[in-house]
Amino acid sequence: MIGDKKVLFSGMQATGNLTIGNYLGALKNWVNIGDEYECFFSVVDLHSITVRQDPATLRKRARELLTLYIAAGLDAEKNCIYYQSHVSAHAELSWILNCFTYMGELNRMTQFKDKSAKNADNINSGLFTYPVLMAADILLYQTDVVPVGIDQMQHLEIARDIGTRFNSIYGDVFTIPEIYMGKVGRKIMSLQEPSKKMSKSDENPNGSIYLTDEPDAIIRKFKRAVTDSGSDVIYSEDKPGIKNLIDIYCAITGKETKEVEKEFDGKGYGDFKLAVGETVMDCLKPIQDKQKELLKDKQYIDGVIKNNAEKANYFATKTLRKVQRKVGFPDRVK
Repeated sequence: MIGDKKVLFSGMQATGNLTIGNYLGALKNWVNIGDEYECFFSVVDLHSITVRQDPATLRKRARELLTLYIAAGLDAEKNCIYYQSHVSAHAELSWILNCFTYMGELNRMTQFKDKSAKNADNINSGLFTYPVLMAADILLYQTDVVPVGIDQMQHLEIARDIGTRFNSIYGDVFTIPEIYMGKVGRKIMSLQEPSKKMSKSDENPNGSIYLTDEPDAIIRKFKRAVTDSGSDVIYSEDKPGIKNLIDIYCAITGKETKEVEKEFDGKGYGDFKLAVGETVMDCLKPIQDKQKELLKDKQYIDGVIKNNAEKANYFATKTLRKVQRKVGFPDRVK
């Protein structure tokens, strides 16, 4: 709690290009709930290097992601939007929490298994202890609420377990965070394989709509989207392709599934796919235009980076110093 507001923390990795799934499942929710909380939104570049990165590309993408946060509607004055790597307390607390995390807990993490399979030549310890750094990210800010997708639920649960374990030994040190999950757009699936989540790293570019896609690319991808047998626009588990498109349409327009079914009653898949494509295109254009403007304004973005790093460091250091004292590290001489 900061003042009279609860604290919310979330972040995204500075790798790949964000998809409409990232926007609808996370970023749009952040914007909608931002005024209710004291928010810390991180560009989590420390997490990014569990997979080898080109340094220049990582720096470029980190800046692009930070500007995208703002372009999507996050107020950089009201929200703390910052680079994870600019707050050393993330790494320092992660080491301490490693000493309160059990190997068996980390062995159960499904994302480690999935990522290990994709990066068989680089199964590093950072990949294994990734959830501990994520726990540090959250616990540093005495976070009350964490908006997460379904695939991150396991990581939030281990963060809660680590925080609870530490508190049971040393007293009331960490706030134990609760889960926030948006009602719509929680999990957007691939346009080409509706059984799989839309991903920044999809090898098939037609499966994902990227936030930087040009209008003609967006329409083309939706026209090529995999649909199901029949031609009726119906929200059903046995029609995963159409169900996914309805989820996207509802998440952007705010309509209910029954409204969408009625709107497209008697119309075929072709008409519906075009309508979804145009809706997404109209949604993304102002975000794209704003990001281009922000990327040109170096002085403003540099100011955001500097000021928000200072703010994040202030709150993170308060927690870190408390933790260091609890575990017995010597006091710092002023």
